[in-house]
Amino acid sequence: MRRHALVLGLAVLLTATGCSGAEPVTGAPVGPTGATATPVASRQTPAEAERTLASLRRVDDLPLYEMTYVGEYDAHPGLDRPTPSPVGCSLFAALGDPARPLFARNFDWDPNPAMVLRTDPPDGYASISVVDISYLGVGADPTGDRRLLDAPLLPFDGMNERGLAVGLAADDNARAEPVPGLPKVGSVRILRLVLDEAATVDEAVKVFGRYNLDFEGGPPLHYLLADATGASAVVEFVDGRMRVQPGDGKWQALTNVPVIDVPEQRRRADHRYRVLAEALTAADGRLAAPAALDLLDDVRQGHTRWSVTYGLRDGAVRVVTAAGGRHEYRLPTA
Repeated sequence: MRRHALVLGLAVLLTATGCSGAEPVTGAPVGPTGATATPVASRQTPAEAERTLASLRRVDDLPLYEMTYVGEYDAHPGLDRPTPSPVGCSLFAALGDPARPLFARNFDWDPNPAMVLRTDPPDGYASISVVDISYLGVGADPTGDRRLLDAPLLPFDGMNERGLAVGLAADDNARAEPVPGLPKVGSVRILRLVLDEAATVDEAVKVFGRYNLDFEGGPPLHYLLADATGASAVVEFVDGRMRVQPGDGKWQALTNVPVIDVPEQRRRADHRYRVLAEALTAADGRLAAPAALDLLDDVRQGHTRWSVTYGLRDGAVRVVTAAGGRHEYRLPTA
């Protein structure tokens, strides 16, 4: 089956407690228009690349873009290239209703254009993810910019067809010491490998364990995972090594405070974590998407630019932007 991807873009803003600066990640030469001549990820024919770029259209004043990615990409080249990483954000998994497990997050950062990216690789799972395209070096008007062809490399959160979701947030306490013999991977690129290769939380943890994470170029991170079975886990780097904190099956939340080896009372000293924890506890971990979006609104910050929920069983994706736009997508789940 030929790989193709529907890319739906949205601009996101993130500030001092959000995600950090933008650098081109391809390392390819930049031409007069700012477009790189040789994208790293694309395995497209010239005609497929041109069809991809020609499909770009603006659909939202944020601005929000749509683009259809036609052809193949390779997520593995340049795994060790450092990329600036997001800082802020609030995430949770509401898993109390086995029939409707849900993953949700706010993304808090600078006013950067981004895309909601749909991929269907022949050698991995189909997924929907969000890419801040400024990290590709792309500006406010991405028309014709070939760096968009590397968009699959940098998902900041997403869900695949098996109902596995993953997102990231800053953790200033994290420190990842390299394990001899393991390849190095960027702290954002790991999400692409997880979405393409893992069907469950356990499998996702194994993907993390196959690499040394590189936090160079941005703040250290921790990660929240959840899947359609109701499993969840936080992945953190404590005293230099990877640690995993499984959820209890009802809910699990993550902001910018450590979770592993930190008592719940201390976690709740963080305002956003406390609001999430109290609401999820009161609901017994049962939240439909509208209630989840309301809860995300309760913890939004002045620089929260978009909120998203992923239905881990029904494949429904709902995005609310800072401009007031509401957008729905559907990923057929296995």
